[in-house]
Amino acid sequence: MVQSTFFRLKAARCLPVVLAALLFAGCGTQTPDQSSAHMQGTAQADSGFYLSQMQHSTDDTKTNWQLLAIRALLKEGKSQQAGELFNQLPQELTDTQRKEQSLLAVELKLVQKDFAAAQALLAKLKPADFEGNQLARYWQAQIDASQGRPSLTLLRALIAQEPLLAAKDKQKNIDATWQALSSMTPEQAQALVINADENVLQGWLDLQRVWFDNRTDPNMLKAGISDWQTRYPQNPGAKMLPTALTNVQNFKPASTNKIALLLPLNGQAAVYGRAIQQGFEAAKNGVPAVSGPATPVQVAQAATAADAEVVSPSQAPVDELTQTQPAAPAEAPVAAPEATQAPAPAETAAPAESAETAAPVNAPEAQTQPVATPAAASAPANPSADLKIYDTSSQPLDQILNQVQQDGASIVVGPLLKGNVEELMRSNTALNVLALNQPESVESRANICYFALSPEDEARDAARHMWDQGRRAPLLLVPRSSLGDRVTTAFAEEWQKLGGGTVLQQKFGSTAELKMGINGGSGIALTGTPVTSSLPQQQGVTIGGLTIPAPPTEAQITGGGNVDAAYILATPNEIALIKPMIAMRTGSHSGAALYASSRSAQGGAGPDFRLEMEGLQFSEIPMLAGSNPALMQQALGSVNNDYSLARLYAMGVDAWALANHFAQMRQVPGFEISGNTGDLSATPDCVINRKLSWLKYQQGQIVPAS
Repeated sequence: MVQSTFFRLKAARCLPVVLAALLFAGCGTQTPDQSSAHMQGTAQADSGFYLSQMQHSTDDTKTNWQLLAIRALLKEGKSQQAGELFNQLPQELTDTQRKEQSLLAVELKLVQKDFAAAQALLAKLKPADFEGNQLARYWQAQIDASQGRPSLTLLRALIAQEPLLAAKDKQKNIDATWQALSSMTPEQAQALVINADENVLQGWLDLQRVWFDNRTDPNMLKAGISDWQTRYPQNPGAKMLPTALTNVQNFKPASTNKIALLLPLNGQAAVYGRAIQQGFEAAKNGVPAVSGPATPVQVAQAATAADAEVVSPSQAPVDELTQTQPAAPAEAPVAAPEATQAPAPAETAAPAESAETAAPVNAPEAQTQPVATPAAASAPANPSADLKIYDTSSQPLDQILNQVQQDGASIVVGPLLKGNVEELMRSNTALNVLALNQPESVESRANICYFALSPEDEARDAARHMWDQGRRAPLLLVPRSSLGDRVTTAFAEEWQKLGGGTVLQQKFGSTAELKMGINGGSGIALTGTPVTSSLPQQQGVTIGGLTIPAPPTEAQITGGGNVDAAYILATPNEIALIKPMIAMRTGSHSGAALYASSRSAQGGAGPDFRLEMEGLQFSEIPMLAGSNPALMQQALGSVNNDYSLARLYAMGVDAWALANHFAQMRQVPGFEISGNTGDLSATPDCVINRKLSWLKYQQGQIVPAS
């Protein structure tokens, strides 16, 4: 009995200890707060996870999950939901949470493309306030807010961000740093002033100087890069070269032993193919070189020469010939009537051999090509080069490419028609190709470059020219047609790349409609509707799960009365009506500058037309603007003074130079040629950009635009 009592007492004493142990064990199984690890960036999840955690949490932990959900939503592209959640953040935040909120506010503005607001918010923040993942995001926000425009601020942000990045992200940072440096002009680079302790930046600027000095000579550039790596072994760019410069290190000149020229030589497009063929063969045999940059001093004399026939541009746009169908579109004539009726221009300077029966000339051994510099654009003549011409209008392109391959061509120049270029892309040919047009959607191929004369190309150059002249509120006056739509899109996209805001557009109808407007005294107001692609992203309204985008503001629709420039795409007859109609509505002393494409040029008109066009700036290819007077006379003489065919003749001359420097254009970033159709450079996809000459009507004369 005594023993039984003892065991009951002992069990009673042990019970509290067991209960306490069980209690503590239960506490140990509770899930700890994980939000801190996610806030520091050491753990990541999607917005669904963070929203779920937020709903099941309280107080500071709930706010942490809310901040994380906003960050994840922005990363997932759900800016509308992110903005709504951001506006629901509590007023009382911890110091850590307030820092996260300040970064999210900037990131939200960047996603909405409100760059001015993002920069204003960034100006209130200091990098010393952040560390780790937040500091890397701060520098990324600075980079994004710059919109790619090269500046010391952008360079310093990229350099500061680099050590904070994971290895897999460093190459992107290095490439962005080099993109900013290579986007500068030598004058911009020389104007930079840096601190004595900015050693990494000094190294980058030294590499930039090496590139400026040697970019037209791949071998010298390769040697310069290697020397720079030796002098700056600790620079991030020396340890991991920018991708563009890695391509230079692997540079190998392309063979131009045998050239295949693919052009339409029969049918309605034959006249254009023949003009390009003439220019190409003339360059092969030797032509006068460009004597200056795209805005030469001689332009005034060339543009106001006594013989109006020689400098009178054709009213036909070059681009209309290079669409998918060779037939002329209804919206404008493809060429001068006499040019379409007979192949007379082609016979003016007939090629030495028939295109259909062309026999290749025996080629000498491949010779090393001297590298062209911007000051000496033309490739050297090579009369004995092996050139064979193939008629793309006589047989399917795939058969032609097979024949070209069998004939052993080392490079293909052409085809010209857009439909043929798209066939070429589908063929996946391994041949090096300089296409004389570009498809609707450009694909980056290591063996293909695209060289086209088009109104879209002119529109992009116009955007750059207007931006450089300080214009910031442009209006596009374009025809109500597919041509007008294409030009509008090209201009607006380039304007956005430059950092511009909303672009307005106004469409006009036929010449008859314009005349009715004049007779009615209505004039043309410098207002328009916004081009959709140029509008900043705005928060819409969500009703029942359906998001309705916010309509454009009145200021966006009308330009707020602040249009400072108008780009006009019109024929000579149309612009002769449009410019007076603008003056009718705005007055002759309007503050808006007027610009036009080469489609409007009318050198054949008398002094009355030139006086009527007072102040109008228009673009033109350098050869026809006076950069190469000798070649201009040769070209116009070969095509019976048809200005539009003379442009194609110049295209043929430049195609010879580009073919002889194909590898440089494809592989050497920044390589340039002073061509007859423009100052030529290549995008990373090897689309050839043309910087055009800009002229201006002034007191009845045509002078270089300043």
